[in-house]
Amino acid sequence: PAASPARLAVLEDLTERFRLLEDTETGTKVGIGIATGADKIFLTKDKDLVEEDRLLPMAMVRDTASGTITWDGTHLVNPWTASGDLVDLSEYPRLASYFEKHGEALRKRYVAVKQPQRWYKTIDKVDHQLTRRQKLLFPDMKLRIHPVLDQGHLYPHHNLYFIVSDVWDMRVLGGLLLSKVAEAFVEAYAVKMRGGTLRFQAQYLRKIRVPTPAAISESDQAALAEAFDNRDVEAATEAALRVYGLAELPD
Repeated sequence: PAASPARLAVLEDLTERFRLLEDTETGTKVGIGIATGADKIFLTKDKDLVEEDRLLPMAMVRDTASGTITWDGTHLVNPWTASGDLVDLSEYPRLASYFEKHGEALRKRYVAVKQPQRWYKTIDKVDHQLTRRQKLLFPDMKLRIHPVLDQGHLYPHHNLYFIVSDVWDMRVLGGLLLSKVAEAFVEAYAVKMRGGTLRFQAQYLRKIRVPTPAAISESDQAALAEAFDNRDVEAATEAALRVYGLAELPD
C-alpha cells in the first residue's frame, strides 16, 4: 500500500527541513559494490587459487544477514592494481593461467567484446581505498532497512549498496538509518516486490534526509549508536524521532 497522506506530509516536511544523505559537505557518498560479469570465475574461497596479493576479501549479502559482518571467506580474483590499472599478467603467472583457463567465457562477456585487449577486466574497477574505509552495507532486497557496519576489511559485491562518510560516526548514522523514519523515505519511493520486499538501491537511499551530524546532541548520538549495536529498531526510531523533531511517525 502507498504511504498515507499523513505520512507523506511528514516526509515532505522532513524534505524541506533536512539535507540529503549524500552530501559533498559531509563527504557522504552512496554507491554500489563491484559487478564482475562472471561471478563464477571472479569469486572464490580458494586461497591458493592465484597469487595472494591478487585476492581481495569480498562482502557478500549472506555475510550481512545477522546484522553484523560474518565473513564467509569469499575473495575477488582481482585484476586491478592499487593505482587503478589492469595488472600485467606476465607478472602474475598463476593469475594468468587461471584467467586463460576461463578465457573463452571471459572473452564472451560484453565488456570484453568491447575491449578485447582488456578481456580479463571486471565490469567495474576496484577502488582500493574503499576496502579500508568504514562503510555501512545494505543488501538490495530486504523486508526492512538493514544497515550493517564493515570496519574497513571487505570490498562490497554488487548486490550490496554502501555508504561512506568523512564526517559521520558510522554507528550514529547506522542507528539513524536503522530507524523507521529512514525506512519511511525508502518505502515512499522504492518499488515494493511480492511479499513486501523493498529494494534498497542507491537511488532510494539517496532520497533519505538526515540532520547535520553536529546538530545531534551527544545523548542522542549515544542512543543511536547503542540502538545500532543492539539492532534495536524501536530504540533507533525513538532517538530518530527526537533528532528529526517529530512527535510520531504516522502509519
